[in-house]
Amino acid sequence: MDIMSHEKPSARVKQRIGIALSAILLIALAIWFWRAGSSAAKPKGTGAVQVVSAAVAQTDLSVRLTANGTVSALQTVDVRAQISATIKTVHIKEGQFVHKGDRLFSLDARTEDANLSKSAAQVIKDRADLANAERNFERQRKLFEQEYISRAEFETAQNLMDGLRSQLEVDSASVAASRVARSFGEITAPIDGRTGAITVYPGSLVQPSGAALGTALVSITQIDPINVSFTLPERELAALQQSLAKSEVAVYANLDMPDQPTLKGQLIFIDNAVDITSGTIRLKAQFPNADHRLWPGMFVTVTLAPRTLAGALTVPVQAVQTGPEKKFLYVIGEDRKVTSLPVTVRLIQDGIAVIDGVAPGTRVVVEGAQNLRPGSLVIEAQSGTDQAPVKAAAQPGSTGKQ
Repeated sequence: MDIMSHEKPSARVKQRIGIALSAILLIALAIWFWRAGSSAAKPKGTGAVQVVSAAVAQTDLSVRLTANGTVSALQTVDVRAQISATIKTVHIKEGQFVHKGDRLFSLDARTEDANLSKSAAQVIKDRADLANAERNFERQRKLFEQEYISRAEFETAQNLMDGLRSQLEVDSASVAASRVARSFGEITAPIDGRTGAITVYPGSLVQPSGAALGTALVSITQIDPINVSFTLPERELAALQQSLAKSEVAVYANLDMPDQPTLKGQLIFIDNAVDITSGTIRLKAQFPNADHRLWPGMFVTVTLAPRTLAGALTVPVQAVQTGPEKKFLYVIGEDRKVTSLPVTVRLIQDGIAVIDGVAPGTRVVVEGAQNLRPGSLVIEAQSGTDQAPVKAAAQPGSTGKQ
C-alpha cells in the first residue's frame, strides 16, 4: 500500500512536466514562424527611411515687403470767412462731394456792395476831372508857346493834370480792393473733395480767422487720389531709393474685409530721415480712389517689391533644419545616404527659403527629416514634390520676412 502511494505522485509530476515542455516548444515554433514571415515581408532596402525630397532651384526672386499702412487724405482745407458778415445762404449739405469753384456759402455783403459803388463813382469823377484838366493843359500849352502866359501858369496847369492822373490810379486801386472784398461774400470750394460737418447756418455771424469767432465754416477733404502712409526697416532704404530713381515702384494695398479687391498705387514719398527710436523709414504711396474704397483713417496691408535677388538658390522652407549652432539641410548623396550641410538663410517668402552654401540641383530632404541622422539611408518618395520655378513678378497680398 505504501509503495503504490509513492508511485502515483511521481507519474503525475512527469506528466505535468511533459505538458509544460510541449507548450514551450509550441510557443518557440510560433515565434520562429512569425519572425520568418516578417523578414520575408521586408523590402530590399532594410533599415532605410522613407522621405520626400526636392532639388535646390536657382531663379530670380522679387523680394516682397509687407507693412501696415494708414490711409490719409491727400489734403484737407478748413474753409473760413475773410470778412465780418452774417451767413445769407448755405449752398451745400454735410458730406457732399464738391468741385473746385463750387459755391459753398453766400454772405450778407451789402456793406461791401456799397463800398464798391462808392469807389466806382469816385473813379468816374476822377476821369471827368482829368479830362477837363487835360483840355485846360492843351490850351495853356498853346498860349505858353505864343508867350501869352508865363511859365509858372503853364506848369500849374501841368501839375494839376498830373495830380488828377495819380488820383485816378489811387481810386482805381480802391475799386479793385472793394471788388476783392466783395468777392469774399461768395465762399467757394478751394479744392475737389468731400465736405465735413457744417458749423454755421443762415443768420450766423462769421468773422475773419484772426478774430475771436474765426472758426472754420466747413472742412473739405480730398480723397481721390488718396495717400497711404507706412514704415519699413531702414535696411530697405537703399533699395527703395534706387528703385524709385529708376522707375515707378508699384505698391499694393489690401483691406481687412471680405471680397475686397487688391488696390494698386505708386510710391511717391520717402522721408528725409530715419526714425532713431524704431529704426524705420516713413513712406507714402498714392492710390486712385474714384470708387472711394479707401477712406481717411482706415488701416490696410501694404505690399511692395523694391528689389530682385538674381540667381537666388531656393528650397521649400520645411527643408531647412535648425541645429544647435546654425541652420542646415539634409543632402541626399548618390549612395542614398544623407549628410548634414550648414547653410545661411537670406530670406523666407511664400513658403520658399532663399539660402547660401549649397549648389543648384542638389537634392535635399523636405519631409521626414525628424527620423534622420547623418549617414542614414533613405528612400525618396515618388510624390513629384520638386520645386516649381519661383516667378519674379510680385504678387499682391503676399507676405515676406527677412
